[in-house]
Amino acid sequence: MRFNSQTLADRTHNGQYSMPTALLAKSSHKVLRNTYALLAMTLLFSAAVATASVSYQWPAPGILLTLVGYFGLLFAVHKFQNSAWALPAVFSLTGFMGYTLGPLLTHSLSLPGGGQTVSLALAATGATFLALSAYVLVTRRDFSFMGGFLFCGMVIAMVAGLAAIFFQMTALSLAVSAMVAMLSAGMILFETSRIVHGGENNYVLATVSLFVSIFNLFTSLLSLFGLGNSSE
Repeated sequence: MRFNSQTLADRTHNGQYSMPTALLAKSSHKVLRNTYALLAMTLLFSAAVATASVSYQWPAPGILLTLVGYFGLLFAVHKFQNSAWALPAVFSLTGFMGYTLGPLLTHSLSLPGGGQTVSLALAATGATFLALSAYVLVTRRDFSFMGGFLFCGMVIAMVAGLAAIFFQMTALSLAVSAMVAMLSAGMILFETSRIVHGGENNYVLATVSLFVSIFNLFTSLLSLFGLGNSSE
């Protein structure tokens, strides 16, 4: 059988051999579109729950219930990620996180200039998310190499955060907030890059990952910006 290089070139030019890449790009675009649509809905739902928590002065769930509720619902999301229960699990998780945010907002709003602090943290979070997402979408840089570093950093931050709570170390708490803010920004780059390059094909898990990153970024910035308004 004679090899015809011209035929090969023609087929490549006509796109016959680039079809897998085209399909991958189409699939990534679909995942990205679905992720952003679900992310917008969960952010609105979580904000509504947080507003209700502030308005009705719902009690804080406490550190133990918060951890059990968060990791339990996160486990449910992963378990049902490919079933009809995936969306209820996602909204349960994001709604619960909105509930846990209520007491923090109530405390922040009670401080002098609290409303301005909350608004500033919200604006900074939105601007950061949009800027980082746009950077990945425009440059299409691959940030998958950050995965191991971000995971280790989050584990360290969680342990340090628990220590700051139990031992009431304000300086450590602020240091953890700054660390979590940086790691959350890295997670936004990492997860968006995974979607763009086909590393994440489940929009439910992608949504939860981005939501948690945005939530952590907002709460960290809220703690940092509220430092000047707190007398503690």
